[in-house]
Amino acid sequence: MSNAESPASASAASDLRRIAASLAAPAPLNWVITGDSITHGLVHTQGGRSYPEHLHELIRGELERVRDVVLNTAISGNRIVDLLDDWDRRVASWQPDVVTLMIGTNDASDGGPREVITADDYAASLRDFVARVRELDAVPVLQTPPAIDVRNAPERARIGEFAEGVRQVAAGEDVILVDQYARFAELGAGGVPWGLMNDPFHPNTEGHAALALELAHAIGIRPEGPRARTFALLEGLVATARQNA
Repeated sequence: MSNAESPASASAASDLRRIAASLAAPAPLNWVITGDSITHGLVHTQGGRSYPEHLHELIRGELERVRDVVLNTAISGNRIVDLLDDWDRRVASWQPDVVTLMIGTNDASDGGPREVITADDYAASLRDFVARVRELDAVPVLQTPPAIDVRNAPERARIGEFAEGVRQVAAGEDVILVDQYARFAELGAGGVPWGLMNDPFHPNTEGHAALALELAHAIGIRPEGPRARTFALLEGLVATARQNA
């Protein structure tokens, strides 16, 4: 990617400028989108498109960046440590220019067979993630996990703490933040965004439309011209889902 800065001097502002300059240049980019089942995007979209697929449409379709690669390496059930343990396969080997991460819904769980971790443990792993992405000379993008139906997923009641951990790491490491948790809470008028969920913590097709919109806006992807149809479609899906909730 052009206009690279050293990891020590990179910031969210410089990263956004770097993405904008790269999108205006002809050299192809490698986009790695990773995380857990929400990003994996299977089952709960029920045949609809996931948010990484919408990003693919925006970049390789509407922006006509046909030589860009938009790769989804998310794995259902994963925590941040699983991604870090499989770093080469999931991230480094693809020589990424931009790496987006949404993970934490499983990290926040205190039910099931896995060890219970604290929000501080999670935040430390996120800082490791950011450092590794910077070492690859790529742009890290941190997304908070979306707000969930805590009443029906009590084992994930700490999700708000983990979302706050993402915000704090993003601020401390000065990286791009996409606050999906806040957006879903807003769409749910402070509660659960009914109409956007397939179960207590997995967004449905319309929920993925909302995730895609928030991510695209945050990193400056906004196609214009006659090919620019996806934003209006996604906005319509979200609005209709909220009305019918």
